[in-house]
Amino acid sequence: MEPRYIALYNSGELERRANRLEGRLASCDICPRECRVNRLEGEVGFCHSGRFPIVSAVCAHQGEEPAISGSRGSGTVFFGNCNMRCVYCQNYQISQNWEKQKSKEIDCHTLAERMLYLQDDLDCHNINFVSPSHFVPQLVRAVLEAVPMGLRLPIVYNTSSYDSIVSLKELDGIISIYLPDLRYASDKWAEKFSHAPGYVARARQGIKEMHRQVGSLMVDEFGLAQRGLIVRHLILPKGLAGCEQSLTWLARELSPTVTVSIMSQYLPLHWAPRIPLLSRKISAAENETVLQLLNDVGIENGWVQGMGASEDYVPDFEWEGHPFLATPKT
Repeated sequence: MEPRYIALYNSGELERRANRLEGRLASCDICPRECRVNRLEGEVGFCHSGRFPIVSAVCAHQGEEPAISGSRGSGTVFFGNCNMRCVYCQNYQISQNWEKQKSKEIDCHTLAERMLYLQDDLDCHNINFVSPSHFVPQLVRAVLEAVPMGLRLPIVYNTSSYDSIVSLKELDGIISIYLPDLRYASDKWAEKFSHAPGYVARARQGIKEMHRQVGSLMVDEFGLAQRGLIVRHLILPKGLAGCEQSLTWLARELSPTVTVSIMSQYLPLHWAPRIPLLSRKISAAENETVLQLLNDVGIENGWVQGMGASEDYVPDFEWEGHPFLATPKT
C-alpha cells in the first residue's frame, strides 16, 4: 500500500501545504495555543520552539503497540518541547527542558535524512513522530524533502491530542496512522495537571477528524499497521482520566470497533510525587475496573497493558547510552 503522500508530492499539493503551514508560523496558530508569535524570526511562545524542528532522539522503538513496533521497531522521531505541561510526563527531560533542547534544533533537510536513516539503515516499519503538534509545518516540509530521497514508509502521528483542527486537515493524506491519546474527560483535570484549557472538546474533535481521514485500523498480512486510528487511553489514579466517559464516547461517537490501547503504565514522575492525587501507581482494582468498562461499552479491538508495565516504558533521555538517543552516523 503506497502512502498517499507520494501522490500529493507528485501533484505539487504537498509543497503547497508545506508553504501554507510555514506561512502560519509568522503569527503562529499551529496548535490551540495560538500564541501569534513570529516563529520565522525566532520568537517563541508556549512551546519555546522557533522556526526549526527540535529533534531530541531518533531510534528503532520496540515499545509501541505490536502493530506499530512489529519485529524491527517503529522509526521514532522524538520532538523536543511540547504544547502541554503534564505534571507527570515521562518524557519531561525533553518536553519541559527548553534551554537544553535548544541545542537539538536541526533544519528540515536534516530531519528528512534522519527519516531515511530510520527507513534504510535501521529497516523500521514506519516513521513515528512523537509530540508533533507544535511542529506540523516542519513535519510536512521534512516529508516533502524526504520523498525524492526515497521515503516510502507509512507515517505515524503520535500525539497527546492538543491539536488544531486546521493543522490536522493539512495532514490529510500525509499521515497514514494516527496514534492519539484521549487523556482526560474533564477540563478541570486537563488544565490542572496538563495546563491544557479546553482539552476535552479539542481532543474529541481532533480524534473525529483523524478518524475521518484514515478510518479504522488496517493491517497487512504480518499484522503491521498500514493505515488507520489507534486511540490510547492512560489510566490515572483515582479515576482522574475519566475512563468511563472517554470509552463510552469512543464507542458511541466513533464505533465500538475502534482500536484502543489501554495503558496501565502510569508512574508518578516529574512533579507527580509532590501531588497527592497523582503520587502513586494505579491499583489492580483500578485497572480491572477499566477492563470491565471495555466489555460494558462493547469495545473489543486493541491492546491492554499488564500491571507491570509502569517499570517497562520509562525512557531516560539523559543517559547517552540509551537506545532512545541513537543517532545516524555522519
